[in-house]
Amino acid sequence: MNLNSYHYSENTLYCEQVALADIARRAGTPCFVYSQAEILGRFNAYKAGFGDTPHEICYAVKANSNLSILRLLAGAGAGFDIVSGGELFRVLKAGGDPGKVVFSGVGKTAQEIDYAIASGIHSFNCESPDEMRLIDSIAARLGKKVRVAFRVNPDIDARTHPYISTGLKKNKFGIAIRQAPRLYGEALEHKNLLVEGVSCHIGSQILETDPLVEAADRVLELVEGLRAAGVPIQYLDLGGGLGVSYQAGEPAPDITDTVRRMVEHTAGRNLTLHIEPGRSIVGPAGVLVTRVLYRKHTEQKEFVVVDAAMTELIRPALYNAHHDIVPLRAAGNRGTFVADVVGPVCETGDFLAHDRKLPQVMPGDLLAVCTAGAYGFAQSSNYNSRPRPAEVLVDGAQWTTIRTRETYDDLVRGE
Repeated sequence: MNLNSYHYSENTLYCEQVALADIARRAGTPCFVYSQAEILGRFNAYKAGFGDTPHEICYAVKANSNLSILRLLAGAGAGFDIVSGGELFRVLKAGGDPGKVVFSGVGKTAQEIDYAIASGIHSFNCESPDEMRLIDSIAARLGKKVRVAFRVNPDIDARTHPYISTGLKKNKFGIAIRQAPRLYGEALEHKNLLVEGVSCHIGSQILETDPLVEAADRVLELVEGLRAAGVPIQYLDLGGGLGVSYQAGEPAPDITDTVRRMVEHTAGRNLTLHIEPGRSIVGPAGVLVTRVLYRKHTEQKEFVVVDAAMTELIRPALYNAHHDIVPLRAAGNRGTFVADVVGPVCETGDFLAHDRKLPQVMPGDLLAVCTAGAYGFAQSSNYNSRPRPAEVLVDGAQWTTIRTRETYDDLVRGE
């Protein structure tokens, strides 16, 4: 939990200057709460790392796609990394500049490519030769020239969870780096493609920066070879993936220092640098507020049943991910116990924590599941016909509901 935006005052947990219990009382639970100051502070930490180096910070929309957050980042000067036509629609709806949008993703459809070209996005990160040819054919039909980069796979182990590792030979993403010269040569023959970039992304929740540097080394070697062969490479997209601390005391890379290291590593190459951070901007800025429903004791286990579930935060079930869980009212001298924190969904996999040491919470108490700003609501669902929760944005002493809680009518809309 970030102690700048989230802190205890008089035994009450605050987000900036707002007591989370006040939000829970009015917005209901479960609900997601985000700190505007934290989001902007983390985005500005990236900007500080680049200094005067030509760059573009393209926020990864998949981490959290709420329109208010996209609008906030667009106002701060962010570009956007998208992986679907729906994400492009959100960016445009939020006032984002299409000329600062990069379209990534391994399965772009013809309709999505058409929409992106017509909208005037900056570029595509191509994942395969067939995709490159499809982009060229659609661009020709629309009478456009389209900027492209190939996403090259440097076969670097990001040392992260296998589900979010993307830079190995066995992963579905990108093209093998040894195939890149041939494919760039073919791309130059397509009249509607502007072959100006190289892209690389090796994974997510990276806590060690050495793999990023190693990947950059391999890609820079490719850039020099491509330029020598007459390919006019102007920008290098180093992807995202910088990790955050999900557990008290867990070290996480410093954003500004990491960016400065990458800038120094690529200096003198006459390249504009692109990066695509998501989690590291919004993850620590958010918490999931939930209410204790029951204490349940079996012969082998103690359970704390809360009103949030895998439908709100699937990361623990999907990745066995850890999120710190803290009370909204400081525990004081109530003592502790060990329990599983579980939700109401009818799945054994519906848990937020296993064997977690907790204060002696009781039904009605409120808890905050920390570092839930990324891949929380974005991966939420209506499983078990559960309406999705409200989202709230805090700005100093003020807060605003930026997504209303769904109703039962919303569950059947369109059926």
